[in-house]
Amino acid sequence: MHAMNPFAKRLQEARLSAKLSQRELGIRIGFEPSSASSRMNHYERGRHVPDYTIVKLIAEVLEVPPWYFFCDSDEEAIRLIKLARLSEHQVSKIDKLLDELVD
Repeated sequence: MHAMNPFAKRLQEARLSAKLSQRELGIRIGFEPSSASSRMNHYERGRHVPDYTIVKLIAEVLEVPPWYFFCDSDEEAIRLIKLARLSEHQVSKIDKLLDELVD
């Protein structure tokens, strides 16, 4: 058995966290109601990966950054969620700290 690809795993985690069905998420991003569940199921099973436009729509509905879906580790995914929730002022502080650490 092969490991689940990061996109499929993160999509399922974020959708369940948002308490949405596959069908409801698909409809919210603009899929036809008759195919919404099936299309989302294909993404969650790793059969297909949507193009970036669809990834952005999914991210918006699930309130996560698009790059969250491609994190290999849970720690990295959690870190990105935290970063995405920071204010611009907080991000500026993080940027300064990173600059100091890298220099």
